[in-house]
Amino acid sequence: QVHFVESGGGLVQPGGSLRLSCTAPGTGLDGYALGWFRQTLRAEREGVAAITANDGSSYYADSVKGRFTISRDNAQSTVYLQMNSLKPEDTAVYYCAVVTVYGNGYYPIGSWGPGTQVTVSS
Repeated sequence: QVHFVESGGGLVQPGGSLRLSCTAPGTGLDGYALGWFRQTLRAEREGVAAITANDGSSYYADSVKGRFTISRDNAQSTVYLQMNSLKPEDTAVYYCAVVTVYGNGYYPIGSWGPGTQVTVSS
């Protein structure tokens, strides 16, 4: 069981940027595919981006392609989500998780961390 801690959220104006971080203290993440998800009060949790363990291939939701970039630093047991050109509809609580990649999809497995709130508003 991997226990994640997300950070880096905050209030940002439309068009702004944020960089989210997700760490797993005491756990090596080298062998795990990892993903970012988000959830609002009105919607189910949805996948945002994922990155594989072996070759670092990445996957993105259509709504964030070209704006968000997922990356990982295995030495620091950290996965990042760089978010640029933020829009009000990106407002959500963001979570990271271990994922399993199947076809062009990725599916969370294991437990969720507390998440980090991202609010995009003027």
